[in-house]
Amino acid sequence: MLPLPPTLLSGVACAAACLSALLAAWGTFCVRGSTAVPAAVWSVVACLALAAEMGARAAGSLGDPAAAAAARLGVVALSLCPALSLLGAKRPQHGVWQLIVGTLAVVLVMPAASALLMRPGSLPNVHLLERCFMPLLVLVGWMNFAGTRRAVAVTGVAVAELLLMRGFLPGLSLDGAPTAATAAAIDAVAAGLLLGGALLAAGQALLGRPARLHGSDAATAGDLSVAAIIDPPFLALRETLGAAWTLRIAERFDTVAAAHAWPCRLRFGGLETGVDPLGSPADPSWHRDALRALRALMRRFVSDAWLARHGWPTAVVDGQHAEPQA
Repeated sequence: MLPLPPTLLSGVACAAACLSALLAAWGTFCVRGSTAVPAAVWSVVACLALAAEMGARAAGSLGDPAAAAAARLGVVALSLCPALSLLGAKRPQHGVWQLIVGTLAVVLVMPAASALLMRPGSLPNVHLLERCFMPLLVLVGWMNFAGTRRAVAVTGVAVAELLLMRGFLPGLSLDGAPTAATAAAIDAVAAGLLLGGALLAAGQALLGRPARLHGSDAATAGDLSVAAIIDPPFLALRETLGAAWTLRIAERFDTVAAAHAWPCRLRFGGLETGVDPLGSPADPSWHRDALRALRALMRRFVSDAWLARHGWPTAVVDGQHAEPQA
């Protein structure tokens, strides 16, 4: 069987990156109302940059190794922006944080700019610290979602990023790059993994939509327990922002719960409620205060419209919800 030509493989990678950009754009719409929107926008930009690079390779416009390496470093720098964007996803500083994210991308791509402007024809001289920092940021982004339902999807994306930045990893060199056919095949695999992760995440979001709609209907009927009210939006926030901010919210909520002696604790998997030593249901008088406390914490990351869309009853948002069932 004859190997596929590099231009065809690059074309396939370009198509996969374009589809990934479309899915990322749809994801931007899905997370509207949350501070994850900038990260989703960065994902769209990164996928479009990869598609542009793969399209240029397919057209033969990146025959010069120096230009190809510079373009790849720019793509890698943009691919790291979504993970960093999520680390600052808390109001009100989440908007200004994007300036830091953009600055990081500029700093990471400076070796390529320096090579193109000051040493035309030479490969980017990427410092060892940058070579170590880039895979570290990929690892941080992966760890943020490794404990969520997005674990498989984010693993595919992380592997794709590592494959794309293979020439800039510690101990590796662009001078020892594989043949054009091998490099194109690796890029095609990376683009395929990226598309696979995006498709899986999109499928999980679509499958979770009926459950959210059912939760909203039940919430409207007013027959939910306090845990049933809290869990859907809290777990949705976990899938949107990852573990870092979710655990922070749980920590702050548990601090308030302990201070007020509420018989509940917010865990990574949802709210845990307790009973009194006699085994009777706990006093429900704390329910309203617990709901208000969690809403105040989550409002640092999402809007009221987002909460309502993910099962939080409108009456609770308005502060008029009756005492929920124990």
